[in-house]
Amino acid sequence: MTQGTSEPADVAWETVVTIANSSTEERQDSAGSAAQRDRRKRILDATYELAKEGGFDAVQMRAVAEQADVALGTLYRYFPSKIHLLVSALDREFEDAQDKLKVREIPGDTPGDRVLYVLKRLTRGMQGDPKLTEALTRAFMFADASVANEIHAVGMSMTSIVTHAMHGTAADSEAITDDDVVLARVIGDVWLSALMAWVTGRSTAPETAQHMETAVRLILR
Repeated sequence: MTQGTSEPADVAWETVVTIANSSTEERQDSAGSAAQRDRRKRILDATYELAKEGGFDAVQMRAVAEQADVALGTLYRYFPSKIHLLVSALDREFEDAQDKLKVREIPGDTPGDRVLYVLKRLTRGMQGDPKLTEALTRAFMFADASVANEIHAVGMSMTSIVTHAMHGTAADSEAITDDDVVLARVIGDVWLSALMAWVTGRSTAPETAQHMETAVRLILR
């Protein structure tokens, strides 16, 4: 799995800082009018509910439109396909995680300790909703070039979460280095791959946790 485009690291960390230092509300303000934001929220809320109940296969565009109380054509204007919809839902999961991290200092004596703390919390939360997680991660796996923007958003959100954990608090442009961004991307890719292995039954929850701990300890020596 890859988290986005292959832009230079110096451009990447500037984007990470922008994301990390902007609130979800500010990011939503740029997405359109209040009515459009409300409509998009209803669509994603409906997607979550359907996915929680039945996983990937339960998320059908007509069912989402009906539950969100929007016209099917309107849904397709916001999200051209089910994959676009579910990958956007995955990004909202990470946005919510970012907002929660901003209000607290992450425990741990080293960057590796802090990253593992955050990833374990994220993993436990996603494993607590197995059908939802199955839907979101399958969509991420199936995504092609047409979903590049949504995939990039997921990658940048994940990178922001990891760099935040590495520093212990929300970092500014002077604190985040090019190496931080590269390492965060690698860790994010490994984490998503490990989560996919759990979703598909190729590893157990303890095996997933051990795999992530080994990877993080090796990467953040």
